[in-house]
Amino acid sequence: MGDQAGDGAQGSGGPESAGLVGRSIDEFVNQLRSFTDRARSMAGSVPSKLHLPVLPSPPGAMSAAQLRAIAQTVRAQRESIAAMQAQLEAFDQQMAVFERLLDPLVEWSASWARLEEAVGDFVRPGTAGDGPRN
Repeated sequence: MGDQAGDGAQGSGGPESAGLVGRSIDEFVNQLRSFTDRARSMAGSVPSKLHLPVLPSPPGAMSAAQLRAIAQTVRAQRESIAAMQAQLEAFDQQMAVFERLLDPLVEWSASWARLEEAVGDFVRPGTAGDGPRN
């Protein structure tokens, strides 16, 4: 037990520790390779009676095509929104022009209404029929 404690104290900073870590990595890589080799050999021993369906194209290609279609749809929708925004901006500018045109008309109409009231005060209801006759 004393030797193991001494090895642990020495191994924490010395070259023996680096060798131990290197060996651990090598063992891990070797175990991973052997597992991969066993998995390959098992896959090769699958009975030939088991037929997998044939796909028209690889699933990755179908997925890429679907993503491309989705991206085109999103792009088209964004372009449609941009077009709607442009139309709304143009409509807003037209409404601003129309509003500027209406302001003087509203003032003119108010002035006309005041004039009619003032003229109405001069014309009496009984004298309205006394105008020129035919």
